[in-house]
Amino acid sequence: QIELVESGGGLVQAGGSLRLSCTVSRLRFNAYAMAWFRQAPGEERTFVASITRGGDTTNYADSVLGRFTISRDNSKNTMWLQMDSLKFEDTAVYYCAAGGVATTGTRRWNYWGRGTQVTVSS
Repeated sequence: QIELVESGGGLVQAGGSLRLSCTVSRLRFNAYAMAWFRQAPGEERTFVASITRGGDTTNYADSVLGRFTISRDNSKNTMWLQMDSLKFEDTAVYYCAAGGVATTGTRRWNYWGRGTQVTVSS
């Protein structure tokens, strides 16, 4: 079955950095847009960033613009989220998603990873 696996989460102090990765199996990776979403405790899953299938276009939530960078390498079936200048409010479970169309909502994304926890201490 198609599998998306996130890694790289952890605990970091405010102002620090983390790099998340998402490795995809059993999917023609280059045919899918990819995205990162996050979900804080008790809150809705929220869009973070997306990247088109060729990697030519990216989109970011206003809250992370300038601090986070999404990238992908189709030869490695891998997507990354470089997170710099982390804030306490970035604390959430971060989820990798794959879909045919890059949108900021959750509904149109076909496949999801299980998530990786990012905790930012203040």
